[in-house]
Amino acid sequence: MTRTPHHPEPDTPTPGQESVWDYPRPAIAEATARHIRIIHQGIVLADSRHAWRTLETSHPPTYYIPQADIAIAQLVPNPARSICEWKGQAVYWDVIIGHERIDRAAWSYPAPTSGFAEIRDHIAFYAAPFDEVLVDGEQVTPQPGGFYGGWITPGEAGPFKGIPGSRFW
Repeated sequence: MTRTPHHPEPDTPTPGQESVWDYPRPAIAEATARHIRIIHQGIVLADSRHAWRTLETSHPPTYYIPQADIAIAQLVPNPARSICEWKGQAVYWDVIIGHERIDRAAWSYPAPTSGFAEIRDHIAFYAAPFDEVLVDGEQVTPQPGGFYGGWITPGEAGPFKGIPGSRFW
């Protein structure tokens, strides 16, 4: 017997919202001019209007920031690796600010698949460890579950993959 994954009823978007259930599968990358800022312990870690966002059904957007817009001296490579079925092999970065080291706080794809070539030399960050993670001046909420790195703003309607029971969405 083949198990059919349960898919939840999508939330109804309000005016100005996108439903993550309207995002495509397989995932895509698209340029965005939204203002992305990450601040921790008073240090501006990232400030960009030249990011890319990846979109995938049931996930809030993940933002990939060009290294030129990142305080790259605050990042050090981490030996962790993972594989994304759409983007390829990810490498991870630790963030060091003052005496604080945040392990695997960011990741990138140094040799992404051809469909995601635009995010080469870009780095994505988990939102949870940082004091401020802003999209157009609004604090984001981290995607639930701890593994995925999407950023939830008032502009996205869920429910979002990562909540309990969403493994097979």
